[in-house]
This record gives sequence, structure tokens and C-alpha cells, in this order.
Amino acid sequence: MYKIFIFVQTYYRGENMKRRLKKQVIYTLYALSFVAIIGAVYILEKISSPSILTPETNYVNDVIIEDKIPVVSTRDLISRPYLVEVEVARKYYDKDASEEEQKNSLIYYNNTYIPNSGVDYKSDEVFDVVSILDGKVTKVEENNLLGKIIEITHENNLISVYQSLSDVLVQEGDNVLQGQVIGKSGESNISTELGNHLHFELIHNSKNVNPLKYYDKKLEELQ
Repeated sequence: MYKIFIFVQTYYRGENMKRRLKKQVIYTLYALSFVAIIGAVYILEKISSPSILTPETNYVNDVIIEDKIPVVSTRDLISRPYLVEVEVARKYYDKDASEEEQKNSLIYYNNTYIPNSGVDYKSDEVFDVVSILDGKVTKVEENNLLGKIIEITHENNLISVYQSLSDVLVQEGDNVLQGQVIGKSGESNISTELGNHLHFELIHNSKNVNPLKYYDKKLEELQ
């Protein structure tokens, strides 16, 4: 009787052990399946991730932001014909200016008053003269009255003229860039009282215009 009891007890223990093993196997299979699913999702996300496209491109809210793009470009803005601090010695003669301003914009030469067709910049020291925009040198000459002269033709019927130069660093036919040094300030016989200076003119649509009103404007804005 005792042997029968031992046999039955052993049998049930074996059955319970089998059930436990089956449960462990099932749980293990569930865990492995879950890990496999997570792994597959991770791999798919890595494959479709935008980070594999290019290291120079950032993505923010699905919008591509390119690196090294300047926020503001001043390349097309008309700049000034100098790089250092200078003094405006004589302004452009403006028919709409006050009587006092017009008087100060006259050139007195050979007992004659001449309206100033540009702006005169002076300095105690010789300074670099630069091109106000990209363009082509269409004239280089030396005039006994006006000194050495450079004329540069730009787009939109705009011409810049640089007079009273002591040195010229370009030749006729040269293509120049905005900010490129094209000459040095100097003197002229028509304005000896100014000493070292630059006489600068702007011609738009074949007419002399006031340079002070054209600086920092875009070519397409000119009318």
C-alpha cells in the first residue's frame, strides 16, 4: 500500500514538473518573440532615419535646414567706394537741397562756380579706393584737371566713376568684384584745396545721381 502511495505521489510530481516546464517554455517563447519584434522595429527605424542622408543636413520638424547658408547677404547692395573712415568734404549738388547745402556743394575753379556732380571724400592719408559692385572697367584715363580716372560699368545701366586718383590698379576691360581695391586716393587740379581725396560719381540711366541716396540699395530697386 505504501509503495502504491509513493508511486502515485511520484507520478503527480512528474506531471506537475512537466506542466511547469511547459509554462516556462511558453513564457520564454513569448519573451523571445517580444524581443524579436522590438529588434525589428528598431532596425526599421534606423534604416528610415534621415541621419544617414548627409552629415551636413539637419532635420527639424521634417524641414531641411542647410548648414552654412548666410542669413543676410549684402553682395548685391551698393557699397561705398572706401574701406576706412573718411570725411565727406563736398556733397553732391542737389537741386532740391537747401540754399546753404547747395552753396557748400559748389566747386570754385577759374573764377567759375561749378555744381558738384558727385561726392568728395578726403583723408589726411592716402586710402584704398574700391569698386562699389561687381562690374567691368570700361575706361581708365588721366586728365590734367581731374586726375587719374576709372570708370566701371555695372548692371541695370549703372556706372561708377572714381576720380582724383594717385594710382590705378586695374586696366580697361578688367572684370572687378565688389570691394576690390582698384586704386588709391590722390589730388586734382580742380579741387586743390581738398588735398588728398576721392571724387566719386554715380551715373544711372545716363544721368548723374546723388551717391549718398544710392548706397545700401539693390540694383533691382533702382528706377
